[in-house]
Amino acid sequence: MYAEIFIEGWIIAVIIFTIVEILTLGLATIWFAIGSLVALLAALLHFPFPVQFALFLITSLLLLAFTRPIVKDYLKVGKSKTNLDSIIGSIGIVTEDIEPFKYGQVKVNGQIWTGVSENKNSIIKDTRVEITNIEGVKLIVKNIEEE
Repeated sequence: MYAEIFIEGWIIAVIIFTIVEILTLGLATIWFAIGSLVALLAALLHFPFPVQFALFLITSLLLLAFTRPIVKDYLKVGKSKTNLDSIIGSIGIVTEDIEPFKYGQVKVNGQIWTGVSENKNSIIKDTRVEITNIEGVKLIVKNIEEE
């Protein structure tokens, strides 16, 4: 009788953790669903509840700690490019001279941005530049016509 209660409990746990993962897509509860499956297998093999629970915890926490970062990086979860990130690597045109240690202006994708030279060199108006970074609201640029 007790084994049946634990089996049903682990089945419910698998279902709940899976539903929560589907709703949140955070790659956090899926590992507990897998841990629940391992505990369910232990319950089906008539292991005592403390062993089932230990297997659940150990499996879930190890998977969470060691595989979540790998899978999250592989699936690029939570790493969508922002509009700002997509500008990096783009080509722009200097619309106002950039002097050493001073700001100028750069037009990228039809928008005017404050720009500063990556290597602190002067870049004159109408020069093509590559955006190498963004610091706050300033574009860090390098002259691609010198290459």
